[in-house]
Amino acid sequence: MFGALNRFISRLDSDGPSQGSRDGHGAFGFQVLRNKNSEIPVEPWYDFFIGINGRQVDDPNPNLFATEIRNCAGSDVALTLWSAKGQRVRTLHIPVPTPSPTLGLTLQWTPLSSTEDVWHVLDVIPNSPADAAGLLPYGDYIVGTPEGSVHGEAGLGELVEDYLSRILRLYVYNHEYAVTRLVTITPSRSWGGNGALGCMLGFGALHRLPVPLTEPPAGPGETLFETARFSNEETRPLSSQLQSYPSGGSLYQTTSNQSSDLLVPATLASPPPPPPTASTPSAPPRTGRKSRKPVSPNSAFDEYFKEGEKKSKEEDFTPAAKNAPPPPPKMVGPPLAKSPGPEAQREEAAA
Repeated sequence: MFGALNRFISRLDSDGPSQGSRDGHGAFGFQVLRNKNSEIPVEPWYDFFIGINGRQVDDPNPNLFATEIRNCAGSDVALTLWSAKGQRVRTLHIPVPTPSPTLGLTLQWTPLSSTEDVWHVLDVIPNSPADAAGLLPYGDYIVGTPEGSVHGEAGLGELVEDYLSRILRLYVYNHEYAVTRLVTITPSRSWGGNGALGCMLGFGALHRLPVPLTEPPAGPGETLFETARFSNEETRPLSSQLQSYPSGGSLYQTTSNQSSDLLVPATLASPPPPPPTASTPSAPPRTGRKSRKPVSPNSAFDEYFKEGEKKSKEEDFTPAAKNAPPPPPKMVGPPLAKSPGPEAQREEAAA
């Protein structure tokens, strides 16, 4: 199912050539291979220069690109970047020094679709080669290898087969911490499970590099949110937040053996009324009024069902119970023949 969906999305991407600079299909740019200038916020391998000074870069000649940068010596150059992380486009304004009008970057003309050869680690089986190498499920993406270029969905599988029982180095990007590390793994078929790596991988449009997180994720046991409080809210004492009741108690009360931050529900039952005394005459009993029957909360439904039952009987022509015909007599068996009398016996004897 996911393979068919990936092919469908890839077909949609290939149908829109005007969006090539955004999705990476049919578009080229200068990929950043090395950054020696720490003041330029670009990432090697992930960032591509696709425009300069408001114009799209469509010529693979690096000399033309370098000449345009040198022409901006003493001022800023506007560079349009495409990032493989989230497939987003942004613009940077970088000052070009006058003495040495260079940026300290190593670039290479590369298609943007080269960053789609990414394998998403979905699950890692315990005690597998992937588990021993330290691969993390859902957060890790295999983006390449120093052993050579890997292309296509089956490219990584072919590389793993070539390195069975040998050390294989992989570049792995972690989305949660936004770091790329070099992982050493030894593929094997005899580790006791399925596959040579022991992990499930996802490939295609649904498993591209996502947008990096702006904040690190919360560690195990840490809370994501603290107690919500407005900036203009003042800290109130606990005693002023307890609601008083006429009976003299409160809805919540604190106990002495527990922390004051914990609230324990108090008994809501009010004490019985005091008995009447001589100075306080009791109220005379009420007479002349009939006690009301308690109203059931489902009385409206009862009337509705009774009305429906009445209409059903009228439509089925069901007779009332008092006009119903009597039931038929019970038949135990066929009627017995009467025994002949003495006169009939004499007639039979005479015959």
